[in-house]
Amino acid sequence: MKFSVKNPKKTLHLVSLGCTKNLVDSEVMLGKLKDYTITDDAANADVIIVNTCGFIDSAKQESLNTIFNLHDERKKESVLVMAGCLSERYQGELQKELPEIDVFTGVGDYDKIDLLVHQKRSAFSNEVFLASDENERVITGSSYHAYVKLSEGCNQTCSFCAIPSFKGKLHSRTLESLVKEVKSLVSKGYIDFSFVSQDSSSFLRDFDIKNGLELLIEEVEKIDGIKTARILYLYPSTTTLSLIDKIADSKTFVNYFDMPLQHITASMLKIMKRGKGVEKLNELMNHMRSKPNSFVRTTFIAGHPGETVEDHETLCKYIEEFKFDRANVFSYSTEEGTAAAESKDLIEQEIIDERAEIIGEIIALTTQESLENEVGKTFEVYVDGESEEHEYLLSARKTLWAPDIDGEIYINDNELGENEQIKFGQIYTVKVTELAGDKLLATVIR
Repeated sequence: MKFSVKNPKKTLHLVSLGCTKNLVDSEVMLGKLKDYTITDDAANADVIIVNTCGFIDSAKQESLNTIFNLHDERKKESVLVMAGCLSERYQGELQKELPEIDVFTGVGDYDKIDLLVHQKRSAFSNEVFLASDENERVITGSSYHAYVKLSEGCNQTCSFCAIPSFKGKLHSRTLESLVKEVKSLVSKGYIDFSFVSQDSSSFLRDFDIKNGLELLIEEVEKIDGIKTARILYLYPSTTTLSLIDKIADSKTFVNYFDMPLQHITASMLKIMKRGKGVEKLNELMNHMRSKPNSFVRTTFIAGHPGETVEDHETLCKYIEEFKFDRANVFSYSTEEGTAAAESKDLIEQEIIDERAEIIGEIIALTTQESLENEVGKTFEVYVDGESEEHEYLLSARKTLWAPDIDGEIYINDNELGENEQIKFGQIYTVKVTELAGDKLLATVIR
């Protein structure tokens, strides 16, 4: 995601790669550098920042390619900054190998970025930066929706994931800090919120509070002005039936259940160190699905070391039968410092990619089915603006869905009458008339 505007002051070009948690950190940096004018013109920007992702090989490659491309086109006296996860994870090697970077910083100094840029100085704090209500963020990409980060780091020990090795243990924000930030964002006109972290369902467990998310839901519900909210990235072993009930009973939080499962067979869950048996997982998933108007999203890894043909086939069957509304599949990629990297049961890349492709095809069918089920239905949407497809089509999103990942609805008709202009960033009720490819077409009815 890139951000933009212009004026004769010093200019800043920032590229935020990877997840929405990274995006929040990028917004904190934009807040610290608010004296700069944001520009899309990287070639002439005075400061260029790339907030990198270091999660898997493809993300690392994208981060490095972005850095090299920006370096090639930048003006001589500009300052090029490499921030974020990749920078943190490989700080020693990168500082030796990338003389083109002027400032290196990791995941601990987002709130000091103005000083580092000014002094052209690199820094890596030992602590991970944890956003607070005192960090003035520049919210990007929406006039009505904001992401709010619950915590940093993670206490899970998944076999395939290196995040705890450079983000550290779980550090939750206080409930007070979160409430203060949300109230401040509501006062600026934000009405839709997505709460995010590496492991959202562990929120406050580092304070010995087991039901942190339930407490958050209660507090957020008391804030006037919020129309909708959702929680992203629930973790199987810290999600309870009681939390699912709390979300479903909430008038503010929509029935959005986003739990990356990674696999479903007993042997693979054990190898992956996922901390929940098949029976318990099925109980959680079925409980989510049983809620009215529920939307269930997940993620799978194909070809993890030790995955047998039977494991793969069982997973395929499970995805076909459960019919997730949305899902993603990743080809397993070996990450240094993880338990899986030590495994002697590595699978050939060709087989990994073949399995990922098969799962991807099943997901495409279940997603299509989920979209087909919307035809003829009436529900509320946020209208975002004109679509990129055509100036006469408006782009909207079901209030239940998360921004950017769950799809786009095209509004091609309006029953409000000629004089009533549809306002962007507002909620409207629509009726879905058809599915064209992977896009729902809808008419605004009120």
